[in-house]
Amino acid sequence: MVSANRVLASLKAELGKVIVGQDYLIERLFIALLVRGHILLEGVPGLAKTLTLSALTRAIDAKMGRIQFTPDLLPSDLIGTEVYRPQSGEFVTRRGPIFTNLLLADEINRSPAKVQSALLQAMQEREVTIGESTFKLPEPFLVLATQNPIEQEGTYQLPEAQIDRFIMKVVVNYPSFEEELGILRMVADDFAAKDPISLLSKVVTLDDISALRGEMAQIYVDPKIDTYVVSLIQATRKADAFGLKDMIEWGASPRASIALKQCARALAFLRGKNFVSPDEIKEIAPDVLRHRILPTYEAEARGVNSDEIIRVLLKNITVP
Repeated sequence: MVSANRVLASLKAELGKVIVGQDYLIERLFIALLVRGHILLEGVPGLAKTLTLSALTRAIDAKMGRIQFTPDLLPSDLIGTEVYRPQSGEFVTRRGPIFTNLLLADEINRSPAKVQSALLQAMQEREVTIGESTFKLPEPFLVLATQNPIEQEGTYQLPEAQIDRFIMKVVVNYPSFEEELGILRMVADDFAAKDPISLLSKVVTLDDISALRGEMAQIYVDPKIDTYVVSLIQATRKADAFGLKDMIEWGASPRASIALKQCARALAFLRGKNFVSPDEIKEIAPDVLRHRILPTYEAEARGVNSDEIIRVLLKNITVP
């Protein structure tokens, strides 16, 4: 039997060779792998988002693809296209960079809706259609999409259907003083003339991840926890009763209930527990819900964001 917390510890230790801090991000990435979800990552440039994904790919012996989303990107640049070969008179399928295990969609909100639509099928069904043929994507398949929270010029609003496909939205903050000091010393002193990713070894296999998924399914979830999850999600649609009148434009969908239960189960699994408690629900709820709750203009004018709304709801919903 594979120990989840031991695997995560070895993964963090290996990634620690090239990354300082970011334990929270690494844990959320591992949860996404376990529950077969995708992550929307928000943070300013320079916080090692790309390096973390590259290091994770190396440490689990997977394939990684990176796509820089730009306004002129076409769906065929993402999923592939059919190319005509005059010699044979036939069309040959050329697969795009989406055929990989971990896909970094860098600055995803810089491409228009037609590209977003091409990504929807891949994220939901884990397959893409090129011409008249449909192709399965590799397993595991994880999309890590990044967006810059401070630069909005030249960006496109992500469709609600697209946002809802991300199981979590993870906010990456600046490192602490000690962490940044460690980053400075590591990069300036240790990585001179080196490729940091080459320093890493494979510590987790894709078979390990598959085995962990099977074990995670055995984690017990009490019916009272299900009731707690649904009560929390329902409250995002009926927030007036919690002092949030006119604060929420749209609440979370039923997909949020499923995502919250899945991620809480994975978090309990990584903590070495054999059951889900309200503590896991409370800890993972902001990551699962912050992109699924749309505050009104009035809320934004008062400085109330989705994280604050979630905090209020968690405080007021009865804990089983």
